[in-house]
Amino acid sequence: MNKFEYFDVTADIGFYAYGNNLNEAFENAGLAIFNIISDTSNIKAEIEKTFEITSEDEVSLLYDYLEELLFLHEIDFMLFSYFKVEIKKDSKYYLRANIKGESIDWNKHERKSEIKAITYHLMSVDVSDKVKLQVIVDL
Repeated sequence: MNKFEYFDVTADIGFYAYGNNLNEAFENAGLAIFNIISDTSNIKAEIEKTFEITSEDEVSLLYDYLEELLFLHEIDFMLFSYFKVEIKKDSKYYLRANIKGESIDWNKHERKSEIKAITYHLMSVDVSDKVKLQVIVDL
């Protein structure tokens, strides 16, 4: 099973992220985001960050998670290549993420596309025997 794959969207890029469960699919969505920005195989998992998110539903949780990843990338000037996610559901959805990466060095890291924003447009979370996430990002 692929971790993720991209699809064409006019002026943007979309991707599907897959997993055996919601945690794994969210981890692969993080990997997909940072493979749009750079080649994650060249990003060392040296610096660790953790964060928690609470959201009303799975789609909002996915949006909030990806927004937080993009926020940390921009504020801390970092690229990430390791994603560990734990999602729990009570009356709301709770996500705890442990991510690792390193400071951006454009002399070392391949510069691909800049992500301007995560969009809700066509965002979906399909949970059956496998999980499939659909996301479109604004470049």
